[in-house]
Parts: sequence; structure tokens; C-alpha cells
Amino acid sequence: MRFFTLRLKSLLVAAALVVLLVAGGASAKAAGAETVFLSGPRSLPIYCVDRDDNKIAISFDCAWGTEHTDAILANLASAKVRATFFTVQFWAEKYPDYLKKIDEAGHEIGTHSATHSYMSRLSEAEIRSELKSSSEAITSVTGKEVTLFRPPYGDYDNLLIDTANAMGLYPIQWDVDSLDWKDLSAADIAARIVGKVKSGSVILCHNNGLHTAEALPIIFDTLRAKGYEFVPIGELIYRENYTIDNSGTQKAENKA
Repeated sequence: MRFFTLRLKSLLVAAALVVLLVAGGASAKAAGAETVFLSGPRSLPIYCVDRDDNKIAISFDCAWGTEHTDAILANLASAKVRATFFTVQFWAEKYPDYLKKIDEAGHEIGTHSATHSYMSRLSEAEIRSELKSSSEAITSVTGKEVTLFRPPYGDYDNLLIDTANAMGLYPIQWDVDSLDWKDLSAADIAARIVGKVKSGSVILCHNNGLHTAEALPIIFDTLRAKGYEFVPIGELIYRENYTIDNSGTQKAENKA
């Protein structure tokens, strides 16, 4: 009887642990955390690129508003920096004039999905629909093919990355987060970026950050003084003959 009681207690403890683990995983996903795989191969987006030429890229996600976009474009033009903008379909359709303005200024445009949803929760058919329609919305204005994709919230799983790759899109993450969406001061945004950049870095900003435009001259002047060169993401990444290691660093095959 004593053995039975101990055995029952052990089973109850094990069951409780399983419940906690499942609940914890669900909470993490609800909070927008990246999907974590406990075993098996993992498909990864490009976080940064293994380069030794000091080339880096700055990018802007466009999902809501345009209030600060003109100031960002003005500072990019003044510094002669070409950037990459990732636009959500509903933003592109609401602000086609800004989409055209970004393109005509010489910047690169990629898709940031159609609806800005957590795409790791979607089926393959839903993913394909999001990527196809959002890319078409951009092309209809710019006349240019879309080849880059940034998952909303930085949320992804194997299915999303594999599907994007199969559709000819390079999934792009980042390794330097400005946190400008938190309305940090321009000095704080610049300090975060300058302190973390390395050759091959991809910087994440947002087109409607409150102090993002104000931070740009500091970022450009400081990083150029350190010998860095800004290029669009499409010119930073390798288009073929590459590998991506378990940190998300893209490497040329001969350097893998």
C-alpha cells in the first residue's frame, strides 16, 4: 500500500511538471517569444552576415503610421545611406505614396507579411497567401520583385522559414535591436546600435519610432568614423552558395 501511495505521488508530480511546461510554452508564445525547438534540425532566418569588410545594413519596419517617415527619409538622403524597408501589406495599401517615395529614393523594400500576425501559427497555405499578396502589393507600386521577408514580431518556425525560402524569399531577422518602438531617447537609440554593431550586422528600426529620425545622424557619423559602410540588406547577404549556422549567421560556403 505504501509503495502504491509513493507511486501515485510520483505520477502526480510528473503530471504537474508537464502542465507547467506546457503552460510556460504557451505563455512564451503568447508574449511573442521566438519559437524554440528542443531537438531536431532548425530552419533559421538570417540574423547577420559573416563579413570582414565592415559592411552593415540598417532596416525599418513599416506597419503603422507615417508621422516620422519623412524625417527618416530626409536623414537617409542627407547621409547618402540606402536602407531596407519591410512593409506590411495593409501599410503599403494605405500609404502607396510613401511606398513610392521610399522606392524612388533608392531604398530596398521587402515584405513584412500581409496582416502582421504571428506567422508560426499559420498553415503553409496561409503563409503562402500572406507572402504572395503582400509581395504583390509592393510590386504593384514599385514594379520591382520582392526578395526579402521579415517575420512580424521576430516570430517563426521551420514551416515559415522553409516556405519563404521555397517561394524565393530570403527570411531576414536582425542582430542589433534599436528598441526605438519603446520611445527611447535619440541618444539611447544611438548608444544601443553603436555599441552592438559588428561587420555584417543587420540593424532593426521602425519607420514611426518617436526619436528614430533624430538618432540617425549620430548613428551614421559614429559608425562611419569607425570604418563601417551602410548597404541595403540585399547587398549585404549572400544570394547563393551559403550556409546559416545555429546562431543565424549567414556564411559563404567556402568560409563555413
